[in-house]
Amino acid sequence: MPAIDLARLKKQTAQLTDLFHRPGEFVRALHGMLDFYVNRSLRSVDAVAPSSVLNTYRTPSAILKHIETELAPLAANHPEQALELADQLWDEGWLEMGLLAASLLGRIPPREERLLPRLTAWTMQVRDPSVRAALLTTSLARLRKETPERFLLLVSEWLNPERQRMWSNGIQAVIPLIETPNFHNLPPVFDVLTPIVEAAPGILQNDFVDLFSALHQASPTETIYFLRQVISNSPTAITATTFRRISPSLPPVLAEGIRDLVKTKR
Repeated sequence: MPAIDLARLKKQTAQLTDLFHRPGEFVRALHGMLDFYVNRSLRSVDAVAPSSVLNTYRTPSAILKHIETELAPLAANHPEQALELADQLWDEGWLEMGLLAASLLGRIPPREERLLPRLTAWTMQVRDPSVRAALLTTSLARLRKETPERFLLLVSEWLNPERQRMWSNGIQAVIPLIETPNFHNLPPVFDVLTPIVEAAPGILQNDFVDLFSALHQASPTETIYFLRQVISNSPTAITATTFRRISPSLPPVLAEGIRDLVKTKR
């Protein structure tokens, strides 16, 4: 892999941005640029990263970050073209292309009507953990920050009882909102979460650890109150059983509170 020359990188990225409105040409140029920086000593025979299900150039993060930064204002000012480019990148099936597509979605104004359907479709398709994480954090950044009510509506659709395969995505998507320092309106979040917390399927145990660690960090009192209501109102013992199992992985104070709550559900 050639050493990263900043002047050359800026020139290459400028040539890419000139192709922003021509997705096909942009993608071809991007393949060439990423191949230029590939570390062939680390590239496997079939060009697939061991930790990814996608083809990858093993691009240094600094390269991809620079491209994302330069594309950001273009995506914000030209959302329709950004979506077209994101679609083209997504269809390529490469790790770097998927990450760049996810970054573009996060720069598009939330009012763009095709944004939410695209997010839902891609989160249902994604298999690579890095791209999934980008979709659930970076791609939702503006929606989460600028229109939290609309964001929670999207999450509630993902947490619909009839869409169990989306439940994990819904949980992971809402965690960054909970962790936002100036966000304190937890009751609507609890309302959205209630159905899946009551169901408490074992497959979501790791997601619940992430979720309730974040909730407890944001508001210990509200979190314990919410759990008390859910566990006491649950028609089965499954909810209590799930929280009994995950309690050792939760913050000690929260774990102790949960142990007290589940005693009556044995």
